[in-house]
Amino acid sequence: MQEADLLVVGGGPVGLVAAIQARLAGLDVVVAEPRTGPIDKACGEGLMPGAVAALAALGVHPEGRAIRGFRYTDGRRSVEHRLRHGAGLGVRRTTLHAALAARAAELGVVTVTRKATTVLQTSGAVEAAEVRASWLLACDGLHSPVRRTVGLDGSRRPGRRFGLRRHFRLEPWTDLVEVHWGRSVELYVTPVGPGLVGVAVLGPRHTGFDAALAQIPELEARLIGAQPDGPVRGAGPLRQSSRARSVGRVLLVGDASGYVDALTGEGMRVGFAQADAAVAAVIAGDPAAYEREWSARTRDFRALTGALVAAASSPLRRAIVPTAVAVPGLYGSLIERLAR
Repeated sequence: MQEADLLVVGGGPVGLVAAIQARLAGLDVVVAEPRTGPIDKACGEGLMPGAVAALAALGVHPEGRAIRGFRYTDGRRSVEHRLRHGAGLGVRRTTLHAALAARAAELGVVTVTRKATTVLQTSGAVEAAEVRASWLLACDGLHSPVRRTVGLDGSRRPGRRFGLRRHFRLEPWTDLVEVHWGRSVELYVTPVGPGLVGVAVLGPRHTGFDAALAQIPELEARLIGAQPDGPVRGAGPLRQSSRARSVGRVLLVGDASGYVDALTGEGMRVGFAQADAAVAAVIAGDPAAYEREWSARTRDFRALTGALVAAASSPLRRAIVPTAVAVPGLYGSLIERLAR
């Protein structure tokens, strides 16, 4: 049985950020992740300025393409907002993961290729993945096995929205993230590197990538002849909930703690903020503080994203882009608030 101050279950970006923060604070850290190599996932791959700043503070500087703002369009109308306080970053998921893994290894974070199939707690320790630690951070994603194992799964409502993503070898034509609103889907186009763009789809269950693209003639025309770079990847259902964010010495972090939707594109920023709060709570020995901080740091995300998803899933959907066009100041202020 290995010993550690902190066990992080899940070696994706949020788990690695938590591990790096804890190691910088002087804790002995073990990350348990059954997959090897850079881990890919269906996501929009756009980092808000707040997420870029958080990574830089940890000494992580992944290569990518600067994102200067956002464009909403429904094919007839469009509105743009350019970020006022620093650029975001479009970065391929595997590139981000490799940069975080290298930094974690440099700092002495130990990674083991194991699953956490059981979680055992005592008054002073927690055991999982053949590691005995003082605390466990569950950073194991939307369908977190740890969340289920420790009894923190929230109410199970049928998930209605799913995500898909594919890369195309094509020189980015803009330094904005484009959000194309179709009849039943949204398509995100993010420049992620030289000659490479990512196209992510958010929509109902059973939405096919090509069928979604057919709803957006402007984008479909741009991609004619572009070589796909890798397969279509999927994720979902996106909405997940937890009854609480901690129990005993186990804290849920990132998507494992609950998730609304990817529509506003700030999942990484919120996940990194949760990691920071969780590590602070571990150091203080105060999981109740994490519950409070989790609520505070995710409030805007939950409120704004929840409201926009509700509108996007109702007859109000067709009014979203026209409203943003009519009130560009409001549209811009919401983006600035989410970008912090």
